[in-house]
Amino acid sequence: MAERYYPISRFYKERFGEKVQKIPVSIATDCPNRMGLKGMETCSFCDVWGSAAYIEQRQMDLQTQIRKYKEFLGTKFNAKAFLAYFQAYTNTFIGLPKLRENFELVLSDPQIKGVIVGTRPDCISQAVLNLWKDIHARAYLSVELGVQSFFEDQVVFLKRGHTAKDSIDAIFKIKKHVDLDLGVHLIFGNPGETHEHIIETARIVSKLPIDNVKLHNLHVLKNTHLEKLFLAGKFTPLELDEYAERVVLFLKHLDPRIRVHRLGAMSNRWNELIAPEWTRYKMGTYQYILDKLEF
Repeated sequence: MAERYYPISRFYKERFGEKVQKIPVSIATDCPNRMGLKGMETCSFCDVWGSAAYIEQRQMDLQTQIRKYKEFLGTKFNAKAFLAYFQAYTNTFIGLPKLRENFELVLSDPQIKGVIVGTRPDCISQAVLNLWKDIHARAYLSVELGVQSFFEDQVVFLKRGHTAKDSIDAIFKIKKHVDLDLGVHLIFGNPGETHEHIIETARIVSKLPIDNVKLHNLHVLKNTHLEKLFLAGKFTPLELDEYAERVVLFLKHLDPRIRVHRLGAMSNRWNELIAPEWTRYKMGTYQYILDKLEF
């Protein structure tokens, strides 16, 4: 089947001339929401691990993480080139000298071809932008913003602690200062979400200076605010066919220049997943959506 969207794996192959595997690393230990700054609360969907791929990372220094997961993922995916993905929590929330030190450390490894940084739209200081500009001049740099939604009511439901306007302002601010690869994370399945919301989201993304997007289905994990809503009958997650329909609709209206990281989320820790059950099955979910992409 011909590709119906621009997968990030193809972009990496074009950009680096070989297969590249992302290594998720963890250096940040908190975010503004969890600290309760300015009255913020933890995001509705976020568990205690803050999106960390491997919870045991907290016990390792950065060099150990790189060495261990480079070996593991390199063997599993037959890859010899890697990108260091600073994934969990809010990475620009740590001290700037420490952030620079960590970037320099990973880039000193000849197999690490660049850096990916996950952060929030409201944690972009001028000092951080200057650091990014310096790194971008020497290596591949991608920044992923946890936008989640461009609709204010959905951002409030998710307890993001910033506005949709903050996200748009951050996107323009970053791109004005440094033309790095810029991505956004989006969540589908918010209460009251319609097909019109999905189409408008694709149109907004297509008009903004965004290079890539990562899609998530809103799912319920233990010890989250969303779990309380789910158990109280105040939130119902999407069934797989409903979510797949929204992904297809989004991709139909998305500018084909924009790369797609993934089509849905998967719960890394099955024992923490409350609902929906299909979120456990990464490849099954992926294939189901691909089958729907015959447009």
